[in-house]
Amino acid sequence: MNAIQTNKMSKFRWVICGLLFLATTINYLDRQVLSLTWKDFIAPEFHWTDNDYGTITGWFSIFYALANLFAGKFVDWMGTKKGYLIAIGVWSTGAVMHAGCGWVAMQVEGYNSIDALRMVQAGSDAAVAIATISVWLFLSCRLILAVGEAGNFPAAIKVTAEYFPKKDRAFSTSIFNSGASIGALAAPATIPLLARALGWEMAFIIIGGLGYVWMAFWIWLYDKPRESKHVNQAELLYIEQDNDDAEAAESKATVEEQEEKTISFLKCFRYRQTWSFIMGKFLTDGVWWFFLFWAPAYFSDQYGYTSDSTMAIMLIFTLYAIVTVLSIGGGYLPTYFVEKKGMNPYIGRMRAMLIFACFPILGLLAQPLGTYSAWWPAVIIGLLGAGHQAWSANLYSTIGDMFPKSTIATITGIGAMAGGIGSFLINKGSGMLFDYAHAQGAAFQFMGFDGKPAGYMIVFSICSVAYLLGWAVMKLLVPKYKPIIVE
Repeated sequence: MNAIQTNKMSKFRWVICGLLFLATTINYLDRQVLSLTWKDFIAPEFHWTDNDYGTITGWFSIFYALANLFAGKFVDWMGTKKGYLIAIGVWSTGAVMHAGCGWVAMQVEGYNSIDALRMVQAGSDAAVAIATISVWLFLSCRLILAVGEAGNFPAAIKVTAEYFPKKDRAFSTSIFNSGASIGALAAPATIPLLARALGWEMAFIIIGGLGYVWMAFWIWLYDKPRESKHVNQAELLYIEQDNDDAEAAESKATVEEQEEKTISFLKCFRYRQTWSFIMGKFLTDGVWWFFLFWAPAYFSDQYGYTSDSTMAIMLIFTLYAIVTVLSIGGGYLPTYFVEKKGMNPYIGRMRAMLIFACFPILGLLAQPLGTYSAWWPAVIIGLLGAGHQAWSANLYSTIGDMFPKSTIATITGIGAMAGGIGSFLINKGSGMLFDYAHAQGAAFQFMGFDGKPAGYMIVFSICSVAYLLGWAVMKLLVPKYKPIIVE
């Protein structure tokens, strides 16, 4: 072991947590570029409808789901250092490639400029052809983006299990997971302005290029705790405090032997613990993805604020500021239950998740109060998002509570696959619903709203009850703490 020997504990684990945070921030920035540019910059050029955008976001979710089915196993196989490096390299390349979709569409359809694409009569056969080819081009780029992004959370959760004891994992996970809301927070303040100043293509190129910078820092800084020159003996003992045998913490051979024991991919599905995580992700991930992908369009559709307008930037910035500030504290609540109330980690985590599952119920008020001011849905969606992020951090940590380290990335990938399927259903379904509701106008009504506002009210209602349903299903599947022992 190349650890520095000193009595004072080093804190390098938080540097690694910071890298995970930055990777997750970049992950969500790359994911947000399309949602912040499609309605006001891209759709006019390619004649997209809500259903077209729903197709792209929905299939991105399916690509992401399928990639997650294998991403966890890939990370377990490659190891966290190489696996994470490959993942962010792939998704950064996919992000940058979006910038070429306009040029390729022009070549395929025989136009000599973007303005020529834009001037095609809406609803004509030519407009349909442009929309179709551009959707396929963006889907191709989203496929590459999804394959790479699928590796982020399995790798990050595995690194967290390597660098933090069980009692700190929810907190550390909530910190790096807050990168999702920080990315979403930075996105509206930067991406629309980049698109307006330099073109939507440069927004994809600049934001996508950040991943390559992160890769250099990862190569320089990351090693496993026992191999890191930045981790001293005191910190290593703290990290490995969950080992039952004190000698195991000192014996590298024993640790390596334990890490070799794993659960086969198919065997994972035999455990109720796996299905508990699957259902928790399936029922709730789509809520976060819906607001991530549709919030800019919502404020544009309902209130007329284009994504590059000052008001839209302020609304979306406020929304994600609420998410960011409130969600970090969510990782501390189970620690309080464990240390102050004497609960085991799983029971404390489930108690905290029940509390967080109640936050989204506020979503039922977003549309009604939105008739008075756009600030109401911005604040309410922010509170809902904070509840989701706190829920998600603890949901991920249930894997480390119940599964051996060697299988954590695999289980994370399986659950993320389920979350991607749920996201496909809500995003594709929303696009179809919004186009239908808009076409029907006053004939389409729900809870006092008509037309597209009624469509939004339907989706908000589904999002509001998803977490309580998810918690109930998880509790039925795993009513009490039951870790899996690999023989």
